[in-house]
Order: sequence, then C-alpha cells, then structure tokens
Amino acid sequence: MKVTIVGSGYVGLVTGACLAEIGNDVFCLDLDPKKIATLNAGGVPIFEPGLKEVIERNRAAGRLQFSNDVAASVAHGEIQFIAVGTPPDEDGSADLQYVVAAARNIGRHMISPKVIVDKSTVPVGTADRVTAAITAELQLRNLNLDLCSVVSNPEFLKEGAAVEDFMRPDRIVIGTATDAAGLRAREQMRKLYAPFNRHHERTYYMDVKSAELTKYAANAMLATRISFMNELANLADIVGADIESVRQGIGSDSRIGYGFLYSGTGYGGSCFPKDVSALSQTALEHGRDLKILQAVEAVNEAQKTILIEKIVKRFGNDLSGLKFALWGLAFKPNTDDMREAPSRVIIQELVRRGASVVAYDPVAMTEAQHCLELDFQDNPTGLKKVSMVNGPMEAVDACDALVIVTEWKAFRSPDFEQLKQKLKKPVIFDGRNLYEPLTMQELGIEYFGIGRHS
Repeated sequence: MKVTIVGSGYVGLVTGACLAEIGNDVFCLDLDPKKIATLNAGGVPIFEPGLKEVIERNRAAGRLQFSNDVAASVAHGEIQFIAVGTPPDEDGSADLQYVVAAARNIGRHMISPKVIVDKSTVPVGTADRVTAAITAELQLRNLNLDLCSVVSNPEFLKEGAAVEDFMRPDRIVIGTATDAAGLRAREQMRKLYAPFNRHHERTYYMDVKSAELTKYAANAMLATRISFMNELANLADIVGADIESVRQGIGSDSRIGYGFLYSGTGYGGSCFPKDVSALSQTALEHGRDLKILQAVEAVNEAQKTILIEKIVKRFGNDLSGLKFALWGLAFKPNTDDMREAPSRVIIQELVRRGASVVAYDPVAMTEAQHCLELDFQDNPTGLKKVSMVNGPMEAVDACDALVIVTEWKAFRSPDFEQLKQKLKKPVIFDGRNLYEPLTMQELGIEYFGIGRHS
C-alpha cells in the first residue's frame, strides 16, 4: 500500500520505517529541511535501537523516501498518517496547531479519496477538528466532502524499544466513524495492519473518541503506578521497610502484576508528563476534576528532588566545594531523550547549592549539553560547574559521591573496588535501586537508595 507519514519525528520515523519494513511504499514528510537532509544523507536525528538499520534497509530497497514536498506527499499516500508534535500549551493542554496545519495541507492538495490517520497523541475531539480543517479546504475548491475519513490510531511505543513494539504490538487500536466513509477507512486500516495479525488478532476496533481516550488512559495509568510506588518508597524510607520486598509482594498478585512498579526519581520523557497534564486539562474543559491525576503530577515533580533531599541530609544544605559524579542523563535507558529528564532538575539543584557535577551518559551527552545550556541560560556561571566525560569511571574520579539517575545496563555491575578507589568518599546515591543495600554494606560503601533497606 502507498502510505504517507506527515512528520518525521520520533513517532513518524518509527511508523514509516516499520510500515516500509513489511512491504509498503512509504513517503515521510517533514517541513524541517535540515532533518530531511540528515535522513537523505543516511543519518537519523534520534537515537532508537534498531531504527537506523531498518531505515537503511528500506531506503536501499526503494520502499522509504524522505522529502519536504507537501504536494508530493499528499499525492503519494492513499493513507495519510499525521504524526506531528503535540507539545503542551501554557495551560497544560495539547497544542494542536501542527496537527491542524497538517490537516489543512492535506485538504489543500488532495484530489482523490484519502484515509487520514491521527497517529499523534491527541485529546478527545481532535478527529472532529481534523475533519473540519480538511472539509474547509475542500469547500474552497468545491470538491466532494466525502473524499476523506479521519481515523484515530494512537501509538503505543516505548522509547528504547519502539521498533520491537511496532513490529510485535500488544494491541492495535483503531477508531473509525460508522458511516460509509468510516467503514471504507476501517477496511483500509485492516489491510494495512493485516501482517501484524497473522498469529492472532491484535486489533481493537472502536469509535474515534474511545480510541483517542484510550491512549491518554494508558499513559495515565502507567504514570499513576510509578507515582504510587514512589510514594510508598518514600514511606518505606521513613518506617524502615524495603520497597523491593514490597514490590515483589504486591506484584505477585496477578491483578496487579510487576510492570511499572519500580520506585526511582520520577518519570520524564515526551509522553507521560504532557499526556497526564493534557488529560487533566481535557477533564477540566468538560467540568470534571481528575484529582488522582493531579496527585500523580504533584508526586512526580517532588520525586525529581528526592535524591537532593538525601544528599542534603548526608552532606548538609551548603554543598560548596563538593563534586558529584552523575551517571545517566537521559530520562530512561536506550534513548537520548532529555525531555522532562530528572537529571536536569538534579543537576540544577546541585549547582544551586554550590556543588559541581561531572556527568556521563552512553548516548545522551550531545542532547544533554543542549538542554543544560537552555536550563542555565540565565546562569552561565552555573553551567561552568557542569562537565561531561567519556566514561563512568572517568566521571567518579576525585568526586565526593556518585549519583545514579538512569538505569543503563552499563551501570549495573561496575568494578566497585575501582569505584571506591576513585571516589573521595565511598558514597552512592542510587536513584534507580540498581544495587543491593546489604552488598554495598559488605563492600564498605555508604549507600542511599529509594526506599531500600537491608
């Protein structure tokens, strides 16, 4: 099938590359000429395991192309995916200006029937806005208003495992209208996703608004589990319980399960923070107050400074003259995404209290440098107190303590004897509970986890 992807960011690139991988003819559009130039030169603007290889393979096979030609993109695909950004607006709601602009461009250039697919994470009612934008453009050209049908097909991709998630999905959610155009669109989407349903049916068909809400509900549930466990971990610290034992105890209940029950320094990234906020805002617009989600957000913001609280308790409020090694900058492993990353809050707080920071991350150094320049744009002197090095052991050299923020595999089994020799003091603040407290005690390392007790 001929498919167009509008937006070559995280979701668009993965969607386009993976649809090409199963044999479709895919046209990826982006209005950023630098991004298109990078992609056409063989580069990939994001880090995602396996994605570069899939793109290279399908470009070589002629099934995947990148361009900023809007008219050509509309002419190409019988199915048009809108996968542009929906950043948070000032009030926390999703900013739909890029989605609506993409819809208008499609309506401005289409001359044959199209299935328009909202792949971006959008609030309930967005399909109506997309339909209205396209219809307005068709009316200006006196074209048949039944030329298109808008479908909701939310993405469920985990950063760091997005290619695997797309190729072997837990579920495929498709929301369509029930009129004739909607039924035709449903059949087109069924054909497109048929290769993913060979072994068993993974597709859930529903109305458009239910599909739109499903995406937000999924992310809000996962974020809630994280904040819930972080609250319990903080309580465990006070009462002397071990949150890992608690996790195993409750996770063994099949009604609860083990997923997303790990305590830490809070969630970040491009999805959970903005989606929880957007869902809360959608509810407010309809006269509802989602108190649980407000609490989830508040807990998460507070959790980003939980390591700072532990550091201050150990070293005092004034950290002047102290140097901290920091392992992990990206909000999670296997990505270079720094959006809403807890490391940014932790670094700013350490510097504000007078400390210097030596940081290392396996892939996020370049993106982190850019983000920190923005974070410290009003404090250039503070930025000078943050340096980045090329390895984890280089980072800890002559530091007063190690702070672990991201659970990269490379950090799971370090040479602890070498670590002790390089640190001024054998102190670890572990924001991801990578190590066992009893083992650290036996090694003579002062260890501070999140809700961990030996």
